[in-house]
Amino acid sequence: MNLVKGIDEARDAVRRMQRAGGRVGLVPTMGALHEGHLSLVRAARERCTAVAVTIFVNPLQFGPNEDFDAYPRPLEADLAACEAEGVDLVFAPPADVMYPTNVLTKVRVSRITDVLCGAHRPGHFDGVTTVVNKLFNILPADSAFFGEKDLAIHWPL
Repeated sequence: MNLVKGIDEARDAVRRMQRAGGRVGLVPTMGALHEGHLSLVRAARERCTAVAVTIFVNPLQFGPNEDFDAYPRPLEADLAACEAEGVDLVFAPPADVMYPTNVLTKVRVSRITDVLCGAHRPGHFDGVTTVVNKLFNILPADSAFFGEKDLAIHWPL
């Protein structure tokens, strides 16, 4: 299993797997992996020849009254779970890699930003769509796997 924290490393790793004839499945997560996440990893493995998992607690999707700092980050346990499931690549960047100080782009999906849970979590969907867009650009996988609990995320994507 290859653990990378940099954008260029992640992009290069995916492209190497694809050049080797592989289809790469992407499982984006915020870590604290559980059986739901691992079932997505297995689904990706069934449909693709290589699996990439992202572990990134996205500060942009936390509202002003939500405790970003308290979100669990059991990286070692997450890596062990990924290893046990045969994950090929884990991209676990620090926040300053994903959002450097000169970041200028934010993705906003105006029709749903203020409905569903977005009505009670200002900025949540903007943060989700921004990070998913960034992850899709960094990790040009062939398929992405999201859980059913993320149904609201599928709508704007």
